[in-house]
Amino acid sequence: MILKKSSKKANKYAIMNYHYSKRMPNIRCSYSVFNNKNEWCGVIAYGLGASPSIGKPFNLVQGEIIELVRVALNGKQESTSKAIALSLKLLKKHCPSVKMVVSYADKGQNHYGTIYQATNWLFVNESKSSGTEYFYKGRWTHSKTISDLVRMRGLKRDSLKSRKMSGKLKYIYPLNKNLKKEMIKLSKPYIKNLCDSGVNGSTSSFQDESGGSIPTESLYNYA
Repeated sequence: MILKKSSKKANKYAIMNYHYSKRMPNIRCSYSVFNNKNEWCGVIAYGLGASPSIGKPFNLVQGEIIELVRVALNGKQESTSKAIALSLKLLKKHCPSVKMVVSYADKGQNHYGTIYQATNWLFVNESKSSGTEYFYKGRWTHSKTISDLVRMRGLKRDSLKSRKMSGKLKYIYPLNKNLKKEMIKLSKPYIKNLCDSGVNGSTSSFQDESGGSIPTESLYNYA
């Protein structure tokens, strides 16, 4: 498996076709994933996150923490966990000031962070949400995406079923062992999805939930 810096064109194609959100985030650093057959598998993208105070709970300033904003893969990768690990290794090289990565699992999409739990990320928080999401094309969809469709395609929002958003689970991954020792003090027991029977298969890599077609292992073996 090989990772290379990805282009804006590759990012857009992968996110719009392989990621459930169908929404482009602000991206600072991103990588294309190629499997052992040299087939393109999609992208892994990092950004500064939606909030400038993302690092405040961890006494980190902007630039020292980054968000894993998209894992948009098509299922051809041998291992999602290894792909993420290799991207973290490149991230440390290309963004040496970054000390920690944060990511979120969307409970509204029935995601509980299986890939993060299987690869030893630290679970730190479960957020509540007062926002609204809409059922569109067989999936609960963020209100921002629906607003884009209303504006660009004339979608009738009133015709869609709606519900309160389910909130997200927050995971962190310190990039050095000393910081990890400090962050472990903030961590909490994993919340399990009762529907999960383990981490296997690669089809759910669209949802950022799979470890790929081989068992996952600690990211510190690669990062």
